Amino acid sequence: MGSPAGTLVLVVGASGAGKDSVMQEAGRLLSGDARYVFASRCITRPTEAGGEAHIPLEPSEFEAREQAGGFLLSWRAHGLAYGLPAALADELAAGRVVVVNVSRGVIDQARRMFPGHVRVVVVTAPKDVLAERLAHRGRESQDEIRERLERAPPFFVDGTGVLELRNDGPLKEAGQALANFLEQL
Repeated sequence: MGSPAGTLVLVVGASGAGKDSVMQEAGRLLSGDARYVFASRCITRPTEAGGEAHIPLEPSEFEAREQAGGFLLSWRAHGLAYGLPAALADELAAGRVVVVNVSRGVIDQARRMFPGHVRVVVVTAPKDVLAERLAHRGRESQDEIRERLERAPPFFVDGTGVLELRNDGPLKEAGQALANFLEQL
């Protein structure tokens, strides 16, 4: 794959850090500029299951697309399969800034695929804020949330082009910080 003209921005962080909310706010702030693409993921989760807006796929359909090269990046987490549509490579080739929510497990692969064209935004929040947000989702019991947060390793990403964005205040502030970062790319 040739080097793109654009930049792939990988947004990562613990569950409950507010990655999708921050991305939505930044997307709203940059909505008049076609240079920015806030991509939807393909997920083997039904639409009605909640969570961010995504492209729902049955596991067999996901596997078929993956085998056919239909994903730019794909990974498995929390019993689900996730993929970024391969067409995003066209957006990068056109010089756009493509912003995606991914697992930190694909950062190195993305950096190898697009050397010099990957930036990482690590969205963080204190454990009490994470616990409150996870409880609000209603997918896990209080005990499950506590256990999840206790066993979670510290979230750290190294390398160049990494921004740590703390999301524990007004969403507008975090969204503006992400938009400001993207405008500098």
